[in-house]
Amino acid sequence: MDILLIIFILYLLFINIMGYITMGLDKNKSKKQNARRIPEKTIWRISLLGGALGTMLGMNRFRHKTKHRQFSIGLPLLAIFEGIAIFILYGKISGWL
Repeated sequence: MDILLIIFILYLLFINIMGYITMGLDKNKSKKQNARRIPEKTIWRISLLGGALGTMLGMNRFRHKTKHRQFSIGLPLLAIFEGIAIFILYGKISGWL
């Protein structure tokens, strides 16, 4: 397997785990008074950098921000878009596309 492909896969794993953890941390902070919350801008940055699937899984697992339309609609759409982009990029890297 090409080293570039391994780095790409490890990056995707890392950024999606970060998205999942971020949603869990923010949910815990939302329950505590006077706790410093994670800005939505940070959650969106992680999602836009390839972590939309992990963030979406965290949103559903922790039942956090599920009533916010920008998250309940935006994250699944972004995850689909990222999935297509990853498929195309993987095809280009591996040489079959």
